[in-house]
Amino acid sequence: MSADKADESDDDLVDYEEVPEAEKEAEAEKEKEKGGAKGSYTTLHSSSFRDFLLKAEVMRAIGDAGFEHPSEVQHNAIPAAMVGTDLICQAKSGMGKTAVFVISTLQQIQPSSDVDTLVMCHTRELAFQICAEFERFARYLPKVNVAVVYGGVPVMQQVSMLRQERPNVVVGTPGRVLDLVQRGELRLDNVKRFILDECDNMLDQLDMRKQVQETFKRTPHDKQVMLFSATIPSSVKPICRKLCKNPQEIYIDDKLLTLHGLQQHYVKLREDEKNRKLNDLMDALDFNQVVIFVKSRQRAYQLDKLLRACAFPSMVIHAGMRQEERLARFKKFKDYKCRILVSTNLFGRGVDIERVNIVINYDMAQNSDEYLHRVGRAGRFGTKGLSISFVSNSDDARVLEDVQDRFEVKITTLPDEVETSSYMAS
Repeated sequence: MSADKADESDDDLVDYEEVPEAEKEAEAEKEKEKGGAKGSYTTLHSSSFRDFLLKAEVMRAIGDAGFEHPSEVQHNAIPAAMVGTDLICQAKSGMGKTAVFVISTLQQIQPSSDVDTLVMCHTRELAFQICAEFERFARYLPKVNVAVVYGGVPVMQQVSMLRQERPNVVVGTPGRVLDLVQRGELRLDNVKRFILDECDNMLDQLDMRKQVQETFKRTPHDKQVMLFSATIPSSVKPICRKLCKNPQEIYIDDKLLTLHGLQQHYVKLREDEKNRKLNDLMDALDFNQVVIFVKSRQRAYQLDKLLRACAFPSMVIHAGMRQEERLARFKKFKDYKCRILVSTNLFGRGVDIERVNIVINYDMAQNSDEYLHRVGRAGRFGTKGLSISFVSNSDDARVLEDVQDRFEVKITTLPDEVETSSYMAS
């Protein structure tokens, strides 16, 4: 996005502080260097969810989910979030950022007939997943109703649902949320929490940013704002700060790609050698579930067809599919009814499939941020995993070098044999 377009779009944002943006940026960088609250770079603490003094109903749901100890980002962000502090939170994929805003919202929520919390994210699959997380942790809070809205389905179907169910929490994609707001069917007059997941993706795309901004303007001035992502580039941070009031900024190891338990390797090969190498890998590796990333829909279809011809029962997913088909395939993969998924970047952000332990970049990511999001699909929340990237040209090699330089991680050549115990739990 050009600087002119970004500046033009920034004018529409509500800025709660009159401090010049350059001063705020400089102040934040100083605080970050000192380890202050404005940029809270923190180390891992050992604690229990019981230390947060959560509602008994929320604690019971956390216990049902098998969670005992909060991750680093949860340890640092939940206490601030549950008392209403605005948050800008960056932490690596798989560290439980969704649980931060879900748990803190349910801790604060007072059920009524109004929309209390609005959560927006960039894809329908992620909206569906976040809604499921709210439902999981609200299972003992029967008066809390959660709804999900997104494009690709008839709008009147969702209008009817909103009228009948009167949800307290609405999760949705920006376009459909704004449509429902403009129709007067989604009323935001009493919203107390405004949450963006994968915020950098939405705020960096001009069309999606305008939708977010327009929706933001329809919410009360006095509300809590929470923004989350695994990557928040310096160009997006000022936009995030404009949406917040004195936010606490939490950055967990944003300079390091130490996804604990995740082995990262690469293979140098020609384009015409990729299929044979992938076939060999699928034969040699043990896996629970694997995601194979490609750069286009056409390549996704072709590779899926090839895998099935080689007796690997794969499934393909991309943004061009009908919504019902996309969600059906997402659910099938999440329910472990399919073990091999060929995907474009649609599946590269936020989507949490706990059994995925191998990610293969058949086509290399286009940049270091994209790489981080992709490989984060494996080894989530500290479990074991393996990522393998095919490097077939100078652009691929440049991205690989950028990843290693930026995140200070060593990505090694794929060895002839990979010990199964190193990427699969025993």
